[in-house]
Amino acid sequence: MQLYIGNQNYSSWSLRGWLIFAQHDLKIEVIKLPLFKPEFYRTLEKITPTAKVPTLVDKQVEDEDVVVWDSLAILEYINEQYLEGSAWPTDPRQKAKARAIACEMHSGFTALRNEMPMNCRATRHVELSQNALNDIARIDQMWSQQMNDYPDEWLFGEWSIVDAMYAPIALRFQTYQIPLSDLARQYQQKVITSPAIQRWLYEASLESDIVEEDEAGEAI
Repeated sequence: MQLYIGNQNYSSWSLRGWLIFAQHDLKIEVIKLPLFKPEFYRTLEKITPTAKVPTLVDKQVEDEDVVVWDSLAILEYINEQYLEGSAWPTDPRQKAKARAIACEMHSGFTALRNEMPMNCRATRHVELSQNALNDIARIDQMWSQQMNDYPDEWLFGEWSIVDAMYAPIALRFQTYQIPLSDLARQYQQKVITSPAIQRWLYEASLESDIVEEDEAGEAI
């Protein structure tokens, strides 16, 4: 399998797609492309109709290759094909809740995402809109509730797809020094200190590209 990703410092959706491989120690060839450069588009336009990352190519021996070009779709595909569904909670009610929370991230929190782009190497300050503050409050509430239900664990006990969806938010909160409630901060630190995220951060630290549009606010 091949996974095409963008700059690890900036590409939050790449991180989401990549995490399931790291968490489950699945063999994958990672191909990193510099965001917004001609090479990026030249490579991806031959593979995916969206020319976006992440894109997964699962090479089949006899049949046509499977190409998946959306983070959540990649997570679902790997979960079904290689993990026997273990990347969602087993309890039907908890699974339904986890899916809803994951989809809330997939389709929402646009103010937060626009005003606080992922920037792993930096510590920055931004003036946030009320909509972004509302997004932060909702995530804090969500994380706190789940940590109350699953103390010192992942959002639903065992690591799941929903944790992949929120990992970039934990990194954003660190970059922009966002104050959190105690339980939400506990979850944030669990994410940041996990071996997979530490590996991602190390690899991001080796990059030198600057994506100006993602250098929001002022450096601290």
